[in-house]
This record gives sequence, C-alpha cells and structure tokens, in this order.
Amino acid sequence: MSFPILPPGSIDPPGAPGIEPRWTSSDKSAVGTAIGPASPVWFTASHGILNEIYAPRLDMACVRDFGFIVTADDYFSEEKRDADHQVQAIEDGVPAFRLINTARDGRYRITKTVFSDPEREVVLQDVRFEALIGNLSRYQLHALVAPHLVNGGADNTAWCADFKGRPMLFAEGSGRVLAVAASVPWLARSAGYVGFSDGWQTLSRGEGLKEEYSYAASGNVALSGTLDLQAGEGRALVAIGFGTQPEEAAFRAILSLEQGIEPALRRYLSGWRDWQAGLLALDEPHNPTQLNQYRVSTSVLATHCDDASGAIIASLSIPWGFNKSDDDLGGYHLVWTRDLVETAGGLLAAGAKADARSVLDYLSAIQEADGHWVQNAWLDGRPYWHGIQMDETAFPILLYDMLLRAGVIGLSETGRYLPMIEAAAAYIVTNGPATQQDRWEEDAGYSPFTLAVEIAGLLAAADATEAAGRLSAAQYLREVADGWNERIEEWTYATDTELSRRLGIDGYYVRIATATDGASSLGRDFIPIRNRDDGGAVLEADLLLSPDALALVRFGLRAADDPRILGTIAAIDAELRRDLPTGSYWYRYNEDGYGERIGGAPFAGRGVGRLWPLLTGERAHYELAAGRRDEAQRLLAALEASASGGGLLPEQIWDSDDVPERELFLGRPSGSAMPLVWAHAEHIKLLRSIRDGVIFDMPPQTFARYVAAKPAPAPFSWRPNAKRIHMAPGRALRIELPEPALIHWSTDGWATATDSHARDTGFGTYVCDLPTKALGPGTIVFTVFWTDTQRWEGTDFKIEVV
Repeated sequence: MSFPILPPGSIDPPGAPGIEPRWTSSDKSAVGTAIGPASPVWFTASHGILNEIYAPRLDMACVRDFGFIVTADDYFSEEKRDADHQVQAIEDGVPAFRLINTARDGRYRITKTVFSDPEREVVLQDVRFEALIGNLSRYQLHALVAPHLVNGGADNTAWCADFKGRPMLFAEGSGRVLAVAASVPWLARSAGYVGFSDGWQTLSRGEGLKEEYSYAASGNVALSGTLDLQAGEGRALVAIGFGTQPEEAAFRAILSLEQGIEPALRRYLSGWRDWQAGLLALDEPHNPTQLNQYRVSTSVLATHCDDASGAIIASLSIPWGFNKSDDDLGGYHLVWTRDLVETAGGLLAAGAKADARSVLDYLSAIQEADGHWVQNAWLDGRPYWHGIQMDETAFPILLYDMLLRAGVIGLSETGRYLPMIEAAAAYIVTNGPATQQDRWEEDAGYSPFTLAVEIAGLLAAADATEAAGRLSAAQYLREVADGWNERIEEWTYATDTELSRRLGIDGYYVRIATATDGASSLGRDFIPIRNRDDGGAVLEADLLLSPDALALVRFGLRAADDPRILGTIAAIDAELRRDLPTGSYWYRYNEDGYGERIGGAPFAGRGVGRLWPLLTGERAHYELAAGRRDEAQRLLAALEASASGGGLLPEQIWDSDDVPERELFLGRPSGSAMPLVWAHAEHIKLLRSIRDGVIFDMPPQTFARYVAAKPAPAPFSWRPNAKRIHMAPGRALRIELPEPALIHWSTDGWATATDSHARDTGFGTYVCDLPTKALGPGTIVFTVFWTDTQRWEGTDFKIEVV
C-alpha cells in the first residue's frame, strides 16, 4: 500500500503542482493536545475549523487546515468563510473544544467536538450536521484537508486508497504520512492540486468531487471526501492519524475510530483534570459563568510543552501565516530560550514544579559548548537563527536559582547544574555586557533589559559557585556584576534632551545605546530602526524609548521610586502608552516596524509596530513593586481584555480604526502570533504576584545588593574591547584579558615600572588588579606581554586618574 494502486479510470488531476502554498491565519481560537507523551500530536483551530496540526513534534506542522464544505442543489457554502463561529472549552482548563458554526444564511449548523486521542497520534472530530432549513437529505457534507508535510506544502503527494478494505484519504511528504478515516462511508473521494483541481474548486463549480482524480503527486495538494450523512443520521466521527508509513497512520486512525468518542474523551479529560488539580488555585474566587482566564493560561503553557524533552515553543502559530510560504519554515513553533524561561517561570508560579524543572533539564542538554544558547532552535537544539542575545544566556541561570529557592532542586542535586551555570557565567563575563541583539532581536549595544538580566544572572551564578566552595570565583562574579551595575546610567541614561526638557524631567533610560570603545557616557549615536518602509531609518539613541527599562525594577536593580525610573515612566507614557476602552497598552519602542502595514496589510518585512498586551503585564508588575496594587489589578484586567473569545492572549492588538475586511478591530488581536505563550506566562506570574503582594520572579540577590543596600565600589575594569581612558581617584584598576598575560605598568611615565601577572578567574578571563587606590590625579600607563605566545602587545595604554 505504500505505493497506491490506482483504480481503473484514474487520471492525473490538472494544474500540477498547484498554486504557491501558504500557511493559514495565526488568529487561533483554540490550541490543544493530550497530557502525556503517548499522543505526540498538537492541534489548533481558527475560523471554526482545524488549522495547523503538528506531529510527532511541536516543531513539525503537518496540516494547513481541515474544514468542511456544504453543498445542495445550486448551493455551495464553506463553514470557514460563510458561517458565524463559536468556540467553547468543554471544561475549564481542558483544551478540548466544541466548535459551533452556524451558516449566516440560516441553512445549517455544524457542531464539532475536537481533541486528540490521548493514546495515539490522532486528532478526532465528532461532527454533527443539522439542517436548519429543509431536511438532512438535501445536503452533502465534504471534508477538505490541506496537508503540509513537514513544515511545507510544496512537495506533498495525496491519494485515495483503502486500508484493509476501509476507504481512506492519504498524504505523504518529507517522510511523514497522514491518513483520514471516518465512522461513516465516503460517498466520494478525490485528490487534486490546490487552486486548480482540488475539491474546493470542483465543488464550487458545481461539479461535485471528481473521483477520477485519485492521485496528485509532488505539489501543493488537497484531499476531499464526501461523508454519508444519512448513514450516521447527521453524525460522523472523523480521525486524522499520522505515522511514518501509510499503514501506520491508517492503523492509528482506525484504532481511534473503533474505540469511539466517549472513551477517548473520558481519558483526555481525566489527564487534564489531574494536571490542573496539582496547580495552585490562583483563580479563586471565580465566577463560574465567566471564562476562567487563569485555567486557559495554564492549559496554553502545558499545550505548548513537549513532554518527551521539556521544551516549550513560543507559539503554535505562524504570524501572518496566510501570507507566508514554505520559506518561513519555523514560524513561532521554535524554542527561544528567553520565552522558554519566562514560560517556566509561569509554570512555577502556578505550582507546576515538575514541568518547570523539565525546562531546566532541557536547557542543560542544548547549551552550546562555549556556554551560550542560540537565538532560537528546533526542539532538538539545532539552531534556526544564529544571533546572540546575552539575556538568553543569563536567563537559564535565573531559572536554576528560582527552582532552587522554590525547593524544586535539592541541595544534593546542585552539582548536576554547576557546569551549566559556570559555562553560562563565563560566556557572559567574556562577551558581555553589550549584546549582539536586544530582546526584540533587532539591535546591538547596551540594553537596560539585557543588562538587568545579565547582572542578575551573574549574582545568581555567584551564589551557586560559592555554595560549591569556590569563594574567589563567586567574589569575581559579584565584582563584575557590581561594575556593570555602576555603569548602567553611563551607558543607557539620557539627560538634557528635547524630550526630557518638554516633560520637565531630568532624564530617562533609553531602549538601547551603541557600545562605543572608551565612551564615558551615552552618546548621540544613531540606532537603526528595523522593519520600516524607509529601510534606512535611524533614531538618535537618546530619543529611543522602550518599556524595557522597567526590567531594572523587575529584576531588582533599581527601586520603583528611583527618580530616574520615575522620569523614565513619564517618558514611556508620553511616547508609548495608548489608552483604549479595554485599558492601557504600550508599544515596544517608538518607530517600531514589526506589525501590520498602514491600512492593515500583513507584515512582510516592513510595517508599523502595534500594541503588545505582554507589556501591560510587565507594567502591572512595576505598579505592584511601586505599592499600587489597585493599578496592577486594573492592568491585569486590561491584559485579560485583550484575549480572544476563547481566552488566548495575542502578541499584538490592533491600534487603529477598524478594518473589517482584514478582520482588524481596535483593541482586538492583530494578525501576529496568537497565542503568545510568553504573554500567558506573564499573566500567570501577575496573578501570583498580586496574590502574594511581591514580584514573583524578582531575584532576591539584586534587590538586596543594589536597592536595600549598596556594595563597595567594584574594581575599575579595563578590557581590550572596552578601553576606558579615565578613572576616578581611590579605585583599584583591574586589567581583564582573554589570555594569560603579564602587565608591565608605571605611574610616573616609565621612570619606574612594575610587572604583575594576571590570574585565571576560571571564567575565561585573566585579571590583574593594580594597587592604584592611593593614587591621586595622574596617568597610569601599561602594556601587555602575552605569556602563552611570548609576545608584547606593542602598544602603550593610558588611563588618566581625574
């Protein structure tokens, strides 16, 4: 059967290879999977039908969509386009759904119960067709399936065949196969090329399904089948199974059909009830007549988790997918370390300790040899994009520290993670604090958000190394963190700008500033603005704002009432805040280009940034830190109000006049990713923070060191990639180098000189502390002899003590 035998009379469907394939809407109304590794299949729904189905991994999309068409004499209606849609969770916290599609012309209703078989790689749809005008016999119901195996629709093969005498629909691509079976007979089946000979085309032309089109090879293909409504009295159970061979996929689908809907649903519900029962009751008290947004968020997090590895992807969606071709292999079904740790924090906040621990184990397994984590990756750790974001190397350290403080990791287990922590800390020390990309994956330099995460990560790593008995290593990490913390304002705080004068404030933290060699303060350098129609757009660094600066409070580096933070709040609100009827929301930064184009056309490398509900959650955390619990709760309500009707939180919401033809409405989800798992994690953490009265994920080390107290001045650091030229009196000068070296130095213009050896810190750097604290104004001059290669640097370096 792996090579189907075509029935007599079969002909090649016209139109090969079909139109260029596209994905589908990212505006999901439902996402789901069964709890446990026995059912490695994930489904999504939008516009009343199944969208992408992923199997057997979260990063392998195998179906574009799976919907139904209704025909009668001189009648054609597609439920996706021609019906009003309702989505209902069968039970709070259980991602099994009832999709109700009522034709706008009032002629029919299709009700589908959708979930995955908890014991195998199969998605089930219990379909009920109701004739609202006329009787059942007047209508025909046709299934339409668009396979995209795997992560692509351009080279799939579809065919109609039997398995053990059972008529089925099959498709194959990239070594994976799907099979569609039904509990009622198929009255007709066909396979064709999308846009030319697929079932939608022939049905819309009133030609019915062309059974002579039974095999469509190597193209953008679609499968169609007419269900025998009379045989099931308007009911049918439809199964789509997956496997590596047609027989395997067919066998799984048949097993699911034969067990029936009730036993499978019972086990599915039981698995999710048990998982939800182990969580904290952050949803109490809850109005049972309203959507339980907390349980939606927890189920979204768990649905995006791969039980076999502990990995969690960013979203089961492809932003603006209806405009994306096979060139966009990854969409958001990839692992971003930052999103992953933020999500693990949400799981921990909800009490899902084992799931959060699995994330740390996964991160330990995919860490790169040099200590960092790649920008994003497939589930098995293969890089997708190769950018370096320093916060993504620090976040796993913070996750370890959270799990340790929560008692999820016992003291006897800490040694298991120490190599991971030390390697990550070494990478931060040797490559930070400037980052190749900020958290929005766009610009390089000094970012307040990245700095906050790096410094917090180094302090947490210091605690871990100190607990292992490495006291000098811990001291060094704290000194690096202290030195970087001292310079945050130097790098990222702007004063005396046009904006600060207009607002009557001293200054504010900027979004990002270029890392310039030897710079002593934030300069008026220019930052590229990505994704804009004017591709060469730049903005002066001291005029570029972002809510990112609030990370300095969130991660415990600055007090919520610090005048510099208050000034930053005033600037952010003046430039980036938008108050809608549903509440307050913020833009990522001024002049952002990541969003729909003016008028609502989908983002395709150029656009206008829209509002991010995630940032409302982050602002609520700031308000809570500032002691304004009521305001935090108001912002929580705004975050929840941005959700879809099914409770899914979007990446962005539309901020302009309604564009109904593009399904864009003020304050409602835009065409970007939905759900954004990170936003759901932020929602859960905010619920926990409000309940506890403290910021759930604030590292205690930073707050204790920089807000509650003040450490001694750190050594004044000079590095080959950060050649500082001025220092204040009374500071020890630390020369930090990437290799073993001897420092030849003088304080009297080489009249006398001293040789000092650099010591190995154990973190990829070699440091030499010069006894300069007692020096008054003057000049320190030095050069370097590299001991491994036995060569002089050949240049004298000077630092003025002023």
